[in-house]
Amino acid sequence: MFITKQSLPRRTVLRGLGATLALPLLDAMVPALTPTVRTAAAPTRRFGAVFVPMGERPSHWNPTTTGVGFEFSPILKPLEPFRDSVNVITNLDRPLAGTHAVSTGTWLTGAAPKRTEAEDFIANTSLDQVIANQIGRDTVFPSFEIATEDLTGYVGACDVGYSCAYMNTIAWKSPTSPMPMETNPRVVFERMFGRPGSAGERMMRLRQNRSILDSVKGDVSSLERGLGARDKVRLDQYLEHLREIEGRIQRAEKQTTTELIAPRAPVGIPDSWEEHATVMFDLMALAFEADLSRVFTFMLNREASQLVFPDLGFNEPWHHVSHHGNEADKLALLVKLNTWQIELFSKFVKKLQSTSDGDGNLLDHSVLLWGSGMSDSNSHSPLDVPYLMVGKGGGAFTGNRHIAAPKGTQLANVMLTVAQKYGAEIDKFGVSTSAFAL
Repeated sequence: MFITKQSLPRRTVLRGLGATLALPLLDAMVPALTPTVRTAAAPTRRFGAVFVPMGERPSHWNPTTTGVGFEFSPILKPLEPFRDSVNVITNLDRPLAGTHAVSTGTWLTGAAPKRTEAEDFIANTSLDQVIANQIGRDTVFPSFEIATEDLTGYVGACDVGYSCAYMNTIAWKSPTSPMPMETNPRVVFERMFGRPGSAGERMMRLRQNRSILDSVKGDVSSLERGLGARDKVRLDQYLEHLREIEGRIQRAEKQTTTELIAPRAPVGIPDSWEEHATVMFDLMALAFEADLSRVFTFMLNREASQLVFPDLGFNEPWHHVSHHGNEADKLALLVKLNTWQIELFSKFVKKLQSTSDGDGNLLDHSVLLWGSGMSDSNSHSPLDVPYLMVGKGGGAFTGNRHIAAPKGTQLANVMLTVAQKYGAEIDKFGVSTSAFAL
C-alpha cells in the first residue's frame, strides 16, 4: 500500500443516471503519514457462510492427519493452495436428530428449531446476523442472503413435523424472523449498484442493452485524472470486472426471454447451475471489495435438491443419489459432486486472495464458513458434520490446521467462538455449552 499526499474519502461513489457505483480501496484514500489504524486502509473484517445440503462423504472429507500441516483429504484438495488460511474442524455435532429441515434449520443458528408445520416457527438469530450487528452497521447492506434454487414456492410443511421456513433459508434475523434468500443475480446486482424498477422496466433496459457503467463515464474520467498509476490500473480492473458480470447476467436474461421458442432444456444442466453459482460468488466478492456489505450467506443448494449434473455423470436427482445405500457407484458420484463444489468455492477464495485490501487482501481480512447440517446423507446423520473455515479474519485466526474436537462437541460451541472473535459480547449461542479454542 502506497501513501499519498491527497485523501479521497473511502465512501466516494460515482453517480450516474439511476446508478450509484461504490469504489474499491484506492491508494488515494490513504492520506500521507497517517497511522494505518486511522485510515481507510485499516483492516475491515468480513464474514461469509456457504451451506451445502445433504452432507459431505465423511470418508473423503475428514483429513487423515491432525494438527498443523495436515494432509488434505480428496474433497478438500482444491483448497490446498490456500493452506495457510484453512482450518478444518471435525467431530462437531449439530443439535437434534432429524431430516432435511433440521439440517438447514440448525446449521447457522446452533439451535434446535421448534417442531411445527405451521407459522409458529422458532429457531435462533443466526451467526451471520449476530456478526452483521457487529460489523455490518456501517455498510449500505448489513448483509446479503443468496441462493441458487428458488425457495419461494415452498410453504407449509416441507419435512415431517417441520415448517418450510426451516428449509428455505439459513439466515434468521431473530428466532422468529427467517430471512428470504435472493436467487436472481440481476436483483442482487441492482441492489448493489442501482437502477431499481419493475420486471418490465428491467426488461426494457435489457432490450436497450445499456450498461450501468455507461451512465457514470463522466465521473470515471474526472476521477481518473486525479489518480496515480496504480490506482488507475486498480480502478480499470474493478470496472472491467463489473462490466463482465453485468454482461453475463444480461446474456442469461436474454436466454430466459427466448425460452418459449427454444427446445426445453433438461432440468439441472450443470453449465447453467455452475454459471449461476459463479456469478453469485463474484457478486459477493464485489460487495466485499467495494465495502457495500461485509456479511453474506449463500445456500449453494437447498436440502432435498432434485438437481442433476450430467457433465459429472450425475444423471439421477441429487436427493435420490444421496440415499446411496452404500452402493459404490452412488458414493463415487457424491464424492465427485462434493469435490466439484469445493473447486467452485476455491475460485471464489482465490478471487478474494488476489484482491488487495489495505495492507493485505480480502481473504486475509475475511472468514468464510463452509459446511452442512449432516454428515452421511443416507442416514441424515447429525454427528461429525462437515465444517470448514477459510480466512484469517484480520488476524483473529491462524490456518493450516485440522482440529479434531473431542467427540460430541457441539457445532454451536465453535460458532460461539467465531461470534466472540467478531466482537459479540455473548456467552451462549444456541445449544452451545462453552466456547471452543481456535
